[in-house]
Amino acid sequence: MKPFDINEAIQILERTPAILKVFLSDLPDTWIFSNEGEETWSPFDILGHLVHGEKTDWITRAKLTLGNDGKKPFPPFDRFAQFKDSEGKSIDDLLEEFEDLRRKNIEILKEMNLTDSDYFKTGRHPNLGAVTLKQLLATWVVHDLGHIRQIARVMAKQYAGEVGPWEQYLRVLSE
Repeated sequence: MKPFDINEAIQILERTPAILKVFLSDLPDTWIFSNEGEETWSPFDILGHLVHGEKTDWITRAKLTLGNDGKKPFPPFDRFAQFKDSEGKSIDDLLEEFEDLRRKNIEILKEMNLTDSDYFKTGRHPNLGAVTLKQLLATWVVHDLGHIRQIARVMAKQYAGEVGPWEQYLRVLSE
């Protein structure tokens, strides 16, 4: 385990849109819209979720944390808003939107000129209670990495029935 470092966090956050663009661009719909079964998300859904988070979650909550020191709770985050928000959009539309929003949010984050004491300011999560800015920003990074992993898992499972006896060695298929 390593301590949080804003510069290293930004390096991961800046790369996520490019990773997803390389991973998902120009693929057939069978890869983009397939999921793991009922009430699970496809890569398209996951990307829509990331777009919604860029609009309403990370920077909004960071500003709230810096501005009121835990007195006003964060607005609830709609984890399913992407289903409505992504209607009529293509995967390329979502990739471009995510890239643009993330670039702007990283610019805002850098302009905050955070100090060591800022990382310990608290916000109020509607379910978790008091959380620090450092925890919020670290969660943003882990959230990205978790969804990259989720997309890879969903895609891997599309060939689960085709790998034959190698399934026992492919842990991604049993997650």
